[in-house]
Amino acid sequence: MTSAVAESDRSVLDEAWGRIPHTRESQADQGTFTQTRIERVITLIVGPGSLVLGAQAFFAAFGPGDEAQGWHLPLVLGVFLPLVAMIIACSVGRFARVFSGIFAVVFLLALALWPLATAGGPAPAPTENPWIFYLVNVATVSTIVAFPLALQIVWTIATPLLFGVVRLLQAGGQPDFVLPVILDVTFALILGSVLLTLGWMYRSIAANVDQARAVAVSSYAAAAATAATEHERVAVAALMHDSVLGALLAAERASSPRERTLAVSMAREALTRLANAEKDSLEGSDEPVPALRLADDIEVAARELGIDLVVTRAVEEGTPRVPGRVARALVLAAMQAVANAVQHADAQGLTVELTGDSAPGGVAVRVRDTGAGFDVAAIPDDRLGIRGSINARLAAVGGRSDIDSTSAGTTVTLEWESGDRW
Repeated sequence: MTSAVAESDRSVLDEAWGRIPHTRESQADQGTFTQTRIERVITLIVGPGSLVLGAQAFFAAFGPGDEAQGWHLPLVLGVFLPLVAMIIACSVGRFARVFSGIFAVVFLLALALWPLATAGGPAPAPTENPWIFYLVNVATVSTIVAFPLALQIVWTIATPLLFGVVRLLQAGGQPDFVLPVILDVTFALILGSVLLTLGWMYRSIAANVDQARAVAVSSYAAAAATAATEHERVAVAALMHDSVLGALLAAERASSPRERTLAVSMAREALTRLANAEKDSLEGSDEPVPALRLADDIEVAARELGIDLVVTRAVEEGTPRVPGRVARALVLAAMQAVANAVQHADAQGLTVELTGDSAPGGVAVRVRDTGAGFDVAAIPDDRLGIRGSINARLAAVGGRSDIDSTSAGTTVTLEWESGDRW
């Protein structure tokens, strides 16, 4: 039973996750569905955003540069090639973290080389920023894709400050540069902090949503598994109810050797069902069997109950073979009808007939007795011999059952047609 419940838990959890839309992102990791989507959104925003600022810096690089001779082209290529790779990677959603990290590191190296690259170059103007300034916040936003939060904070603070230092070094510490540099650094710090905060906020929200979803799905799985276990327990109890109760009543009322033998056989059958309660009630091979096999199985089962019974056979040639589960259900339902006839009608006029038709194709088992009969509609709800062991059992395999009872006797008809389900 433990393995069955565990399997039920897994199937219920799979069903619950199956209700979540499956995309390429969500299939990668069910537990981080929202986080995966947010990461993709961030890369899509960083790519086009970097393209805008990168284009501004690229066009600025065509103007008069601050670098000394021989430095401009290597610096431009060294910075813009990783930038282009990052933009493409973010746009297509592949290797975005790798190329974003490369650009963030390369840009810091370019800033560190800026005083050396501009030594001996044209005198800078305080009101005109070099092309590299426009990429300061591109470098900080690239860390949102590439690095964990701690490094994002370091880059967001260090990159603008480093630009301010190298800009003052380039200007030789002239007082005219101090205020413009402070304003530029402050602007870059504020913008970088805003972008960093937005990334952190959206990721935190996504993590909380995923956690809430995981808790909800786990609760749903636990509740559904509990309900499935309870449903299984009720179903088993319902099927066992009449077998056990019938055996007890038969034992209590037994007054002849035949009745005692029947009571013992019914008790043995009830104990066997109890022992197999953890197994599938439709256990056994589903390999189709000949229709005549049903008559043989009914006769064997009747002898085990101490009843000498000969089943009348009227099976046409061409009658379809019966699936194993259907055959087992028909035999068990027929034996329940036989046991009812023995118990309530003392087996008066008890006969069993098996018929088989080639067109439309199917079989029928009829169990008749000539007892006093009973009112089918008046059967109490807690008596499941007919409802559970006959009607429900046949319905479970696509069959039909009909009970006709009058004062002249009772006829239980069990039918299955090959086109019903199989």
